[in-house]
Amino acid sequence: MKLLFLAPQPFFQERGTPIAVRLALQVLTERSTPDQIHLVTYHEGSPVDIEGLEITRIPALPFLKNIGAGISVKKLGCDLLFLITTLKVVWRHRRTPYTLVHAVEESVFIALLLKLLFGIPYVYDMDSSLAMQVTEKWWPLKFLRPLLLKAEQYAVRSSIAVVPVCDTLAAIADSHGSKHTHILRDISLLEPSPPGGVGSLREEIGASPTAEIVLYAGNLERYQGVDLLLEAFAQVAAQRENTHLVVMGGAGEALARYRKVASSDPRLARAHFIGQRPVQHLSAYIAQADVLAAPRILGNNTPMKIYSYLHSGKPMIATDIESHTQVLTPSIAHLAPSTPDAFAEGILAVLGDKEYGKRLGEAARTTAEANYTYDVFRHRLNHLYDHLSHQLRPCGSCVQEPTRITK
Repeated sequence: MKLLFLAPQPFFQERGTPIAVRLALQVLTERSTPDQIHLVTYHEGSPVDIEGLEITRIPALPFLKNIGAGISVKKLGCDLLFLITTLKVVWRHRRTPYTLVHAVEESVFIALLLKLLFGIPYVYDMDSSLAMQVTEKWWPLKFLRPLLLKAEQYAVRSSIAVVPVCDTLAAIADSHGSKHTHILRDISLLEPSPPGGVGSLREEIGASPTAEIVLYAGNLERYQGVDLLLEAFAQVAAQRENTHLVVMGGAGEALARYRKVASSDPRLARAHFIGQRPVQHLSAYIAQADVLAAPRILGNNTPMKIYSYLHSGKPMIATDIESHTQVLTPSIAHLAPSTPDAFAEGILAVLGDKEYGKRLGEAARTTAEANYTYDVFRHRLNHLYDHLSHQLRPCGSCVQEPTRITK
């Protein structure tokens, strides 16, 4: 199979979607002959060396830098270059055309165009509902949601398969008329940290050796609920004098803004924004926390960090939005309404009852080891591509009856 893989993100960066893309490419290159997988991606990102993978990047323009997570004007500019670059790649390979396109997120519309122009079938790697993502971030565009949903529906119906990352997105794909829905969940990223790579987190933030640490790991986009977390922690700090909040992640203007917020509010004197850390050190940082926080307020896809949180065996406090509850239950995490008061009560409940926290953590780890490891991910993705290889071999982009595979 000659595969064109479209990933409209900086690659590689240590955050959600690029990590998932790298995992998928590792699995797919293991099952392919050399040079049979061609990745088109953004100009930014660290070099990657995956045997059997050819990479083409969009042109690097000086005003398109530091492309963050989520939709933005700069990202739309990159997507225009991405479209042009992809068309050039496909045209160059027109004499030995691609068998299949694997399209991540918004590149599904480019894949749809390729199908209309060249007849190449595509898989829609659905990490979020694009219609919801656009209108939630840019609320003045809410009037366009019906039109965007129609476009999303057409992209789903025209695909050979949809690969959502969670149950909610699978339900959306099914409602749009997906021919074949194959859930491919994210996985835990915890791995042993390199020796000497991480020192004492408590020393780093100037806390006592006995200090309690509430840890959040992730970006600082509004949908992540960091503002909710800060308001909740202000209440926790007023009741527990030896508790600190550590926010790990974020960069640039967002990181500077939150550091300014924390430094200007006396209630947040023990809130620390330490910036980004390498993924390979995630396990060591989480191991030093007492409670892990997941304060997300918007979205319908489950954040990748949830799986690492579960795998760590540490107690977790999470908002009870659908993004979380499609994976989390009260037996493996403390779920709270997405308000500062409720979230603060949850943190206090876990910190105040060590046995309760221990039970949550142990149950969480058992769940993660059974469902959210690389071996499970590899098996699921190989199962999908075995199905696609069989389907494409005899009849090209033939259509089968709708199916959904969740196990």
